[in-house]
Amino acid sequence: MIDLLSLDKDELSDLLVNELGEKRYRAKQIFSALHSGVELSDISTLSKDLRQRLSEKAYAHFPKIESKQVSKDGTVKYLFSLRDGHCIESVVMKYKHGNTICISSQIGCAMGCVFCASCVGGRVRNLLPGELIGQIISAEKDTGERISNIVMMGIGEPLDNFDNVIKFLKLVGDEDGLNIGQRHISLSTCGLCEKIRKLADMKLGITLSVSLHASSDEKRSAIMPVNNKYPILELMAACKYYYKNTHRRISFEYTLISGKNDSREDATALAELLNRKLRDDADMPIHVNLIRLNEARSGLSAPETKRVDAFCKVLESHGISATVRRKLGADINAACGELRAIKNQQTL
Repeated sequence: MIDLLSLDKDELSDLLVNELGEKRYRAKQIFSALHSGVELSDISTLSKDLRQRLSEKAYAHFPKIESKQVSKDGTVKYLFSLRDGHCIESVVMKYKHGNTICISSQIGCAMGCVFCASCVGGRVRNLLPGELIGQIISAEKDTGERISNIVMMGIGEPLDNFDNVIKFLKLVGDEDGLNIGQRHISLSTCGLCEKIRKLADMKLGITLSVSLHASSDEKRSAIMPVNNKYPILELMAACKYYYKNTHRRISFEYTLISGKNDSREDATALAELLNRKLRDDADMPIHVNLIRLNEARSGLSAPETKRVDAFCKVLESHGISATVRRKLGADINAACGELRAIKNQQTL
């Protein structure tokens, strides 16, 4: 069975013409209807016969809401179930400039970061392009509001699902669909260097966020096993390559964990690393997003606010632009992977 939500209009047109003997113009009708959340059986511009014949060869499944939590700040956390019964998570965050959704790219994750509940149980499978876009469609249907920005920072490593993610970026930007441009999309990676370089060669307009979380190989490997394969200096070289090819600023994510990576010495070492390796010949603009650890189910703790502020000031004193990310959904299970772990009755 073919996933219709994973097809672009040309692929959908070929399916209609070659498999069903229909006219090509039907592709735009079906594409627009599905991407606005209309069930295949309810597309009124198609005859009942065509809907029936199409459903025998293909399907369009929108993620179903398994559970939903709404924070007092307006943040909405969804646990979605997919066609095969597996669950993923999405979070809708409301800002003055519009609604942002954080989506998952895989069922589970193979990266093994010690502070992240997404890794519980490892990776099950990659999500299809249609399952990526389906999270946005289902969230829009539920909230009744347009989503204008996307953060690929949910369950899974997006660059470990490279081809499906690239297809998704094409689909979500289609003007006959959700029409969300690449400059409104941020993709987060833990640092798969060869995929960062491959992405750089494509010269897309997205914002790349790199999860760094430490400035030495010893400390980073202790909390992020991916560093054993892609150590920091190799990651810095890949980041420099990305900027030289795209001229797009990279945002570095740094989760502060009490007693692990949150001292003034850690801040100084981070600033020196970024200045030395990224500004020596590229004059690369640098921004660091500081994130207080969400303590859910990890056994680790977050530093006090004054310690976070001190860390930020050290970076700024070394010429590094830094902000402390505003914490949303603090009163719900908003940590990535938390609802799925609870659903599966698993613990870190």
